[in-house]
Amino acid sequence: MNIREGLIPAVLGSAVTAGGYALKQMQGKNNMIANTVIGFGLAHIVLGAIDLVEHRS
Repeated sequence: MNIREGLIPAVLGSAVTAGGYALKQMQGKNNMIANTVIGFGLAHIVLGAIDLVEHRS
């Protein structure tokens, strides 16, 4: 089984971003935690995409 480098962080980042979006949809007064989770997930997506592009072979 050959998993390309960067694929796991990108998929994990997608899941974390979806979770943060779900948190944001809840009726709450403070969205700071949801925004932090979304940002963390988006950072993982970007870093995973960079790895995927770097190690294209």
